[in-house]
Amino acid sequence: MRAANWYVITGAPSSGKSSVICELERLGYRVVHEVARAFIDEELKKGKTIEQIKADELAFERHILYKKIKIEESLPKKEIIFLDRAVPDSIAYFKSAGLNPNEPVKKSKLVRYKKIFLFERLEFEKDRVRSENQLKAAEIELLLEKAYQMLDYDIVYVPVLSIQKRTDFILQHL
Repeated sequence: MRAANWYVITGAPSSGKSSVICELERLGYRVVHEVARAFIDEELKKGKTIEQIKADELAFERHILYKKIKIEESLPKKEIIFLDRAVPDSIAYFKSAGLNPNEPVKKSKLVRYKKIFLFERLEFEKDRVRSENQLKAAEIELLLEKAYQMLDYDIVYVPVLSIQKRTDFILQHL
């Protein structure tokens, strides 16, 4: 297992992760934006619908898992980097889709992250990339918490605050 100086920002869909990642980036920190969102955006631009993109859930989730792995393999382990979701998030998404999570569980043991920040949910907002609803978001939040706990991470729970205060909260807990 490779220890890395990387911080994971995770949480349910519509929990404010991307806003804080953008603020950290604006402050000069290196960040990795959410892989699934970027992939879905690319596919939507090609004219596909969310339903078409996720038609084969196993293929979709595996694509996201291996894209995250590839990105993480390219990152310097000693540099402070904030990740908008990491490989273990795939455990939760595989389970949520009713898929066997053994593959992401195995891959999640390749890297040890410095700290996990789990964002408390905001009021759910649908957008062009999200296919979830309020109930699915709550389920994913619980599955994310369980996935990181199963991997023996202590989770730092980030309360609902403004973007600036959440960013400050994270920086105070590095």
